[in-house]
Amino acid sequence: MAAAPLRKQFDAASEAVKKLDERPDNEMMLRLYSLYKQATEGDVTGEKPGFFDFVGTAKYEAWSKLKGTSADEAMKKYIATVKRLTG
Repeated sequence: MAAAPLRKQFDAASEAVKKLDERPDNEMMLRLYSLYKQATEGDVTGEKPGFFDFVGTAKYEAWSKLKGTSADEAMKKYIATVKRLTG
């Protein structure tokens, strides 16, 4: 499990994303989603959504690319990504 200071930074970053003036583009949203899921739930589980579930499939594929990434590493990448967005 993540060290307390890292988790605190991660939680702050996840709150900062909700307060962005502009919604990030879809590619950035998928990156944030996949890093968040990897950090909080670990490797992707379950079956890939059906072909016509475009959003679900995109989320699943983005998350699955992070397979094997530790929670701490995913949190660090999430925090860094949010810092770039919040400037």
